[in-house]
Amino acid sequence: MRFVQQVALVAETESISFSELTRVSAALQKQASRDLERYWDITATVDPFVSLDDVPPGYWPIIVRDDIPYEAAGIHIDKDGQPLSLVTASDEWSLTASHELLEMLVDPFGNRLIAGVSPMPGQGRVEFLVEVSDPSEDVAFSYHANGVRVSDFYTPRYFDPVAAQGVQYSFTGAIKQPREVLKGGYLSWHEPVSDHWFQMTWFTGNKPTFRDLGPLTARGGIRAQIDALTSKHKMKVMGLGKKEARKAEKSVAMAGVLASVTTAPGTRSGSRASLMESPRAASGQRFSVDVYRTSEAKASALRKQIKAVLRKAK
Repeated sequence: MRFVQQVALVAETESISFSELTRVSAALQKQASRDLERYWDITATVDPFVSLDDVPPGYWPIIVRDDIPYEAAGIHIDKDGQPLSLVTASDEWSLTASHELLEMLVDPFGNRLIAGVSPMPGQGRVEFLVEVSDPSEDVAFSYHANGVRVSDFYTPRYFDPVAAQGVQYSFTGAIKQPREVLKGGYLSWHEPVSDHWFQMTWFTGNKPTFRDLGPLTARGGIRAQIDALTSKHKMKVMGLGKKEARKAEKSVAMAGVLASVTTAPGTRSGSRASLMESPRAASGQRFSVDVYRTSEAKASALRKQIKAVLRKAK
């Protein structure tokens, strides 16, 4: 029997209507089942919910809010060791939510590594951090599902040693060869001999450049530290504006702090029922009191975690 991972989409903002939330949720569901599963053998459902209080235990939540700054955006780990994602409400929030969904499903805990040949001359074999949307994350390489903008992602063939004809390296085909980074994207890896982390980035100029991030700790997850170190560039390519990009310069110093904060209380969530069948909105249907209380308790714990993250991000 195939395991199905369940994901909840919740918008805690008045700027996103329930109608818009359901449209994006349907698009993310189509992307996960039609596109991602074909290449990564992952089965998932994506469902919208009015409130965190309506989300039963068991789902991984993607929470969209107005007050999520660049330092706090992305995937975190709750106190039970389960992933959750925070997304900033913006004109392109569906692209960001898609990006986080894809990476949460393929690498839930932010530490999955795949060995391969380094794109940096002279390094030999290294360990790549699996972040399926980062190399082609710019809006220019996105596509549409149900008319909603979603993120491109690479396939497992992205780490092939050499290029070959007829191979799909990313879903849209924008990536033409193994370990290629497109404009606005990046790729991160660990070099075992020096124990340093490196990146190939293409944020400015006419071609990608390399940078040495130095050694990273295992505390809070490698992805959390990588995201903090690259947040200025990442928020720029995700289209969240110059103000956030300027503030992001402070995020590098917060990598360790944020990683420790995001292991605070959290939640898993979900129900395959529609939003109108949620515990609060159901009509003529009884829900287990125990399940309802558990949902509210988890929602309360998650809100406390978000507040802690936002305090640290100021």
